[in-house]
Amino acid sequence: MFVVCGEALMDVFAAGDTVAGMALDARVGGSPFNAAVGLARLAQPVAFFSAVSRGFLGERLMSALVAEGVNTSAVQRNDAPTTLGLVGLDAHRVPSYSFYGEGCADRQLTADALASLPQDVRAIHLGSYATVVEPIASTLRALVEREHARTLIAYDPNIRLNVEPDLARWRDMLDWMLPRTHLLKISEEDLQLLLPGTSSDEFAAHALRRGVKLLVVTRGAEGAVAWTPQAHASVPTVQVEVIDTVGAGDTFQAALLTWLAEHGALSATALEALSGAELESALGFAARAAAITCSRRGADMPRRSELR
Repeated sequence: MFVVCGEALMDVFAAGDTVAGMALDARVGGSPFNAAVGLARLAQPVAFFSAVSRGFLGERLMSALVAEGVNTSAVQRNDAPTTLGLVGLDAHRVPSYSFYGEGCADRQLTADALASLPQDVRAIHLGSYATVVEPIASTLRALVEREHARTLIAYDPNIRLNVEPDLARWRDMLDWMLPRTHLLKISEEDLQLLLPGTSSDEFAAHALRRGVKLLVVTRGAEGAVAWTPQAHASVPTVQVEVIDTVGAGDTFQAALLTWLAEHGALSATALEALSGAELESALGFAARAAAITCSRRGADMPRRSELR
């Protein structure tokens, strides 16, 4: 089973003007939430580790997880409100976000929740703002510290400066995670925020020296590239009519983890042994999945049957 850790929220899209204001379209979301749903849609057993409000928006988040087949036994419930992420799209359909999350439910995951995790965990994925806001950030660090020597750890920084504007906190988390991460997926945009002027090749050499076994850098319209200690590969982007890119990175990660699971590569040793051709196949599978999401509104991830 996969365990995906982090925030669950409502993405609220502008849906046109009304006589008195504007219409809003609220959809379940959050980067880790999307990744968990993405794995479930790709026929992978997955549990979600987070905290969710008991309010009506939290109930909607829970019902969505259950409907998708995500295991919710490790979800903690509380009375705090649900985080809202307002999503606006620019002329190129690229999203920008405004978050309303201070004191909200998804941040309130405390260390005592670790006892609720499933026992048969093959891989743990975490990332986004849950790794840098408290108390959930400390809880996730405790989980990684406990598990990284025996369980595959996947990490995607997925920086949200409008949630935590202090880049030093994001850099500190990346630095702490490098020797504890087996699969690191990072966007070119996030890499430049964290380490301005650092090329993907330079960062790959650094990350692999620190202990990462598979580094993937996604480059938006320029495709994706990957490195292990032994191999290197890249793929172009898949051309589609883009509606928006919400959830594309989460889809890519879910599909990459799915490919690794289906090819018996969910271990540090197996990641190191991947050939260049296998890396290209994995990246291609993930890129096709992300393209499908980009062709639909919001984080509407593909199902396994769409990637035959």
